[in-house]
Amino acid sequence: MSQSEQNSNTKSLPRQYGDGDASYQAAGGEVGIKQLVDDFYDVMGELPQASRIRAMHPDDLEVTRDKLTRFLCGWLGGPKLFREKYGPIQIPRAHSQLDIGVDERDAWLKCMELALEKQAAYDASFKRYMLKELFRPADRSRTREE
Repeated sequence: MSQSEQNSNTKSLPRQYGDGDASYQAAGGEVGIKQLVDDFYDVMGELPQASRIRAMHPDDLEVTRDKLTRFLCGWLGGPKLFREKYGPIQIPRAHSQLDIGVDERDAWLKCMELALEKQAAYDASFKRYMLKELFRPADRSRTREE
């Protein structure tokens, strides 16, 4: 096979999540991520097991939604919107004043799981990828050991 045929075949293969902006694109870019974040905070407000983590947030979630949307855009390989507006991302430091243990981490992940289920445009494999990968930043947000 010639080099040009190899390059042509390589370009036609779908990129794996985590490769460049493949995850950002799979999430629908900034618009798709904003919808995910809106659904996430809506679920958080409705899910009884999330009441403790909802109480850690301000009543008005406008800035909170903006921060998570911007964080996820960059985290998924898209533009670094969080850094542009809020500066460097320091997950442990940003959550240091909160009482977050395993139960709170798991409630946060459950909210994200339910919000992901609402994203009809997301492929099932991408939803699984997101939940798996979001465990790390969620766990890094914990402020107490159990």
